[in-house]
Amino acid sequence: MAKHVAVLMGGWSAEREVSLRSGEACAKAAESVGYRVTRVDVGRDIAEVLRALKPDVALNTLHGRPGEDGTIQGILEVLQIPYTHSGVLASALAMDKAQAKIILASNGIQVPEGRVVTRAEAARAHVLPRPYVLKPVREGSSVGVFIIREDQEHPPQELHRTDWNLGDDLLAETYIPGLELTCAVMGDQALDVIEIQSDLRFYDYEAKYAPGGSRHILPAQILPNIYQKVRMLAVKAHRALGCRGISRSDFRYDDRTGDESGLVCLEVNTQPGMTETSLVPELAAYAGYSFGELIRWMVEDASLDR
Repeated sequence: MAKHVAVLMGGWSAEREVSLRSGEACAKAAESVGYRVTRVDVGRDIAEVLRALKPDVALNTLHGRPGEDGTIQGILEVLQIPYTHSGVLASALAMDKAQAKIILASNGIQVPEGRVVTRAEAARAHVLPRPYVLKPVREGSSVGVFIIREDQEHPPQELHRTDWNLGDDLLAETYIPGLELTCAVMGDQALDVIEIQSDLRFYDYEAKYAPGGSRHILPAQILPNIYQKVRMLAVKAHRALGCRGISRSDFRYDDRTGDESGLVCLEVNTQPGMTETSLVPELAAYAGYSFGELIRWMVEDASLDR
């Protein structure tokens, strides 16, 4: 009998729409390789829904909270339903960018200099020398990220919005110029490295998910030693946070340095996007996995936390 796979998608985070797209793509791929699939638009009754469904595996395609921060993982642990991607602790750590930076740095992985500030503090005056980056501590997909340029006199006016719902803690970091690089880890093996180029302000939500929003150079046209260093650091970051399944680490490389000192890890994504413009399916395809084979690998790799 075919495995029954519950594809968890949607939810109520700022990344709901892209999660629905990821989920539908993964559901179709899972059906194409023979699984029995139930699509689940996650609501606050998710525990009752899953208890009634009794799936063999949960394919988690949620982005943001509660699907990426350890919350849904904890529910699946209680229900004893094996699930894809990282477990409770790794998900919570990676989602909290400030805590993740501490762990990455303690494992010898270079991260941007910076500090956590309140939204009110960031709205009043510049919190770091320009240029710098402001980002919500616990969001993904570049939601709520601002790059403050050298000629920007005042902090972003959006920080004063009364409908701001991205949390009151922000991470302020020194802006790292150069190339945008990313590398996925599948199991315990690094895939290849993509350089991301965009004509937009930076690799923001629109650049990530709008058709034509960015260009992916695969393999990245960088020095061989830097290429291999990115792959090594992606695996090191994956292990340091305790990730499992698939993760994706994002880097900036200041190529003016000409050496490894310019390579900085920005963050680790435990729930990478799986849409038609997403990076992990592209990296997996380059490694010889069709989209259906990638989904099969994820489903068969699913487990409870260990």
